[in-house]
Amino acid sequence: MKAKIFVALSSFAEFGNEPLKLFEDNGFEYSLNSLGRRLIQQEIVQLGKDCEGIIAGVEPYDDYVLERMPKLRCISRCGVGIDNIDLGKAKEKGITVKNTPDIVTLPVAELTIGMIFDLLRKISYHTNLMKARQWRRKAGSLLSGSKIGVLGLGRIGKKVSEMLVGLNAVVYGADLSPNTSWAAKNKVEIVSKDFILRECDIITIHIASPEGEEFILSKKEIEAMKKGALLINTSRGKFLDETALCAALESNHLGGAALDVYSQEPYAGPLCDMDNVVLIPHLGSFTRESRNQMEIEAVKNAINFLK
Repeated sequence: MKAKIFVALSSFAEFGNEPLKLFEDNGFEYSLNSLGRRLIQQEIVQLGKDCEGIIAGVEPYDDYVLERMPKLRCISRCGVGIDNIDLGKAKEKGITVKNTPDIVTLPVAELTIGMIFDLLRKISYHTNLMKARQWRRKAGSLLSGSKIGVLGLGRIGKKVSEMLVGLNAVVYGADLSPNTSWAAKNKVEIVSKDFILRECDIITIHIASPEGEEFILSKKEIEAMKKGALLINTSRGKFLDETALCAALESNHLGGAALDVYSQEPYAGPLCDMDNVVLIPHLGSFTRESRNQMEIEAVKNAINFLK
């Protein structure tokens, strides 16, 4: 009897049919998310109750869901983050969890660099003025020579650091378990979080969840940042206090911020009204190339396990 796999992602095989062909070539039955949006708990159970494997996005796999899916043996996450999965319950139920961590590295790193340039040269700010038919100019700043602090030196943090060093920035990194040989080779100085907050012109968050809780930027940490500094978060919304960030931007303590992730998504909070903030809707790994490759790898992970 063929194993069944449910694809819970709201969009799948949008940039190539290779993921679907893998199911067919390996003799697996599969079904797709017919609702075309992120599923809630009851919908996951209803649509995937007979499956042995799930190709998962960011929909919730908590106690409620996992208790109601008796045949489930594998959750294959299309992406790196697994915060949405109750790992304790999964282990208790004998459900294996897999993800695709390597593929997201380059697209998130490239996006981070783009956001830094946007803030430094005020690209979005001036674009909005021009669209309002206003010819006004504010001076920007150079990336070259800027002191940039990278919080979290996992795959993405390392790649961002390497790219920044190549652009002649002065790069500092903080991590719970820093790779000192990599840092020395790539001209990244390992320092404390407090040093980065105090000294860096730009801080970018790349904490590997769920580790790194001590790197959360709450009101105290944001107030300790260098006046006029820029803050970028392409990691997890939970690592940044958005209320404290708003206050720091309103008081001009911080010069600007760029966010791709939020404490609650979709986001529609007060940051949307600020002209020194760049906001995008969780697009970090969402490129045609990386999306297609993530889907292929997620399908392979599920198939290889279920075989």
